Amino acid sequence: MREPEWLTVGYIAGTHGIRGEVRVVSRTDYPEVRFAPGAKLSLFHPELKSMQLTVKHGRPHKNFWLLQFEEWESINQVEPFKGGVLVIGREDAMETEEDAYYLHEIIGCKVITTEGDMVGTVADILQPGANDVWVVQKESGGEVLIPFIDDVVKDVDPGTKQVTIHWLEGLE
Repeated sequence: MREPEWLTVGYIAGTHGIRGEVRVVSRTDYPEVRFAPGAKLSLFHPELKSMQLTVKHGRPHKNFWLLQFEEWESINQVEPFKGGVLVIGREDAMETEEDAYYLHEIIGCKVITTEGDMVGTVADILQPGANDVWVVQKESGGEVLIPFIDDVVKDVDPGTKQVTIHWLEGLE
């Protein structure tokens, strides 16, 4: 699997107020960098032309980030872009720390238990809140949800595309 050209940093969930602010669901570990004044982001929307945006200001608010971009001044300009994806170029990615990785590096990894049993392949990663949940497509069909917690995920090696987990009762 080749590295993606673009990395998602957030999704525009809706508008906020009448002055062109948007509610953004953050998908970055570095929102204070990505959503800082002057930060450049690209916006992709399935029905509209992509565009470059510059953050005017941003702040956390409840479960979102409220952002205003220099290019938008009113709710009417923002409204069509709800559902859009905010991305950065791969070349603008932050260096990961040791034992850290990007989500795209995990998708496609084989999952085995500490006993050596094959579970399946990571097909998707859900981010419901407290911790990520990995959707593993089982070789026998169906899927199993693996919580990304220390008690379960014991080793992640993106280089060999392998994840080792400790199987706990109730995972299936």
